[in-house]
Amino acid sequence: MHLAQVNLARPLGPMDGTTMSEFARAIEPMNRLAEQSPGFVWRLQGDEVNRLVGRVFGDSHLLVNLSVWRSVDALRDYTYQSGHAQYVRRRKEWFSTFGRPHYALWWVDEGHRPSPREAKQRLESLQAHGPTPDAFTFTHVFDPSGLDAEAG
Repeated sequence: MHLAQVNLARPLGPMDGTTMSEFARAIEPMNRLAEQSPGFVWRLQGDEVNRLVGRVFGDSHLLVNLSVWRSVDALRDYTYQSGHAQYVRRRKEWFSTFGRPHYALWWVDEGHRPSPREAKQRLESLQAHGPTPDAFTFTHVFDPSGLDAEAG
């Protein structure tokens, strides 16, 4: 099994504007860093992202990151221990808050590439039911068999 993740962000301004300029310049280097990180498998990219975001998520201004990793630890290390961490710490400078979970994790079969529609369903499950084996967070992980990793 591999770990899929979706992460949504609503920018505080246009991506080519002053507010977002530093973050916008960091997108490609952070994507390259992810792709070179141990445990990275795949990410949704290119025209497919722009075309699907507005249609699936109903908001063409959202930034959506959808990727697959070999494990929770691999994604956690990239997110919080690599150069990416400085952008996570500063996210309030660039993004509005959602007031509900803005990211979700879930297990997929090796080789599966989740669609934006699947990602939206997982995020909505987390928002409606809290962490479950269907969709969870870094703070409440379920293992690939569906067991609550916090209980073990």
